Amino acid sequence: MTQRDLFREASPELPGARAPLAERMRPRDLDEIVGQEEIVGAGTALRAAIEKDEVGSLILWGPPGTGKTTLARVIAHRTQSQFVPFSAVVAGIKEIKDVMRRAEDDRRMYGRRTILFVDEIHRFNKAQQDAFLPHVESGNVFLIGATTENPSFEVNSALLSRCRVVILRQLTPEELVTLMRRALEDEERGLGPKLAVEEDALFWLARQANGDARFVLNVLEALTSVVREGEAVGLETIEKAMQRKALLYDKSGEEHFNIISALHKSIRNSDVDAGLYWLARMLEAGEDPLYIARRLVRFASEDIGLAEPGALALTIAAKEAFHFIGIPEGKLALAQAVVYLALAPKSNSVYLGYAMAAEDALKDVSEPVPLHLRNAVTHPMKSWGYGKGYDYAHDHDEKTTAMECLPEGLQGRRYYRPTDEGFEKRLKARMDEIAGIKETLRKRRG
Repeated sequence: MTQRDLFREASPELPGARAPLAERMRPRDLDEIVGQEEIVGAGTALRAAIEKDEVGSLILWGPPGTGKTTLARVIAHRTQSQFVPFSAVVAGIKEIKDVMRRAEDDRRMYGRRTILFVDEIHRFNKAQQDAFLPHVESGNVFLIGATTENPSFEVNSALLSRCRVVILRQLTPEELVTLMRRALEDEERGLGPKLAVEEDALFWLARQANGDARFVLNVLEALTSVVREGEAVGLETIEKAMQRKALLYDKSGEEHFNIISALHKSIRNSDVDAGLYWLARMLEAGEDPLYIARRLVRFASEDIGLAEPGALALTIAAKEAFHFIGIPEGKLALAQAVVYLALAPKSNSVYLGYAMAAEDALKDVSEPVPLHLRNAVTHPMKSWGYGKGYDYAHDHDEKTTAMECLPEGLQGRRYYRPTDEGFEKRLKARMDEIAGIKETLRKRRG
């Protein structure tokens, strides 16, 4: 592959050919970018730096189709820099040195700066990444690296320290619909009057995309080959084109709450198959996976608790795994959590115990903390009796004392009542053991 093949801005079109819709509709300036207002909207630091031509080197981190390449091209255009795209998939050390040498020549002879855009920079090994360092430091190039992986783990610390990390979020369904409408209405770059898609079909397609603008535009372009020009495209047509069924699901409506309720109650009932089915219904209909993950974390404490202490750790791990690897592989982490929770022993003792404690805590009259449990941090506080009578558990062989720790009016209350399920059976035995020790100590104290 020649240097020209590696570094040209766009592939030359064959006679009669046209660039893909996603490429044609790529925003040309900051004001055309849909979404990402948090980083390039009016008044943001990055926008100000772009407008002042003081951007520097960047690492753009975000899911596929969120606009990393677009933002790099817009920066190059706004700063009047030469844009050189560079693929970490096909390039090696030799290609890196070649483009750096050319960038240095351009700067020395013509005063022209180069923005080197490295797609999938996380695929470069340490030696390849290190090859950028001297040129970034000298100012011969401004590096803009794009990655779908956490740069803290995938980009060398030396290179990362010389770049500003910009995090791009997934586009919302509403933002994707805006992009699709723009493509459907634009007669010069888009599809113009060739395609008319119904609103419900646009929103359904947006929910399938997981924030990926390129995905929805590619689907729209594919539809032009299966429908007649000007024909109204509905949900059924898109289903056939994608070979996917539009599930009955509305993330803001009743069906959303019906299905999450079905998921929760199926797991509570230890029904693994139903749990997996309702999970799939939500995920395949476009529900936010992190919303489901949060519900599973809640379930681990509410319906399992200490009957299986590992449930909470596993659901947190599933959430982190999904955040780390994304769609579609991350769905399996959530499925693993659902299976584990369904099969785990169940107990709502923690849930009920906290509810009872909260009820007492919210009563009109809040009882004061007993004096012996207060810290005497000043001499007057000590003279008032703070800390007097406190019995230090570690001073006793039993590692507990007969000392009362509840307010006087609540002494004897029991909030946590463990079941005989799973690990709670051991906790119940331990609580009974502690209660016996305390009773013996009280009798001994007389």
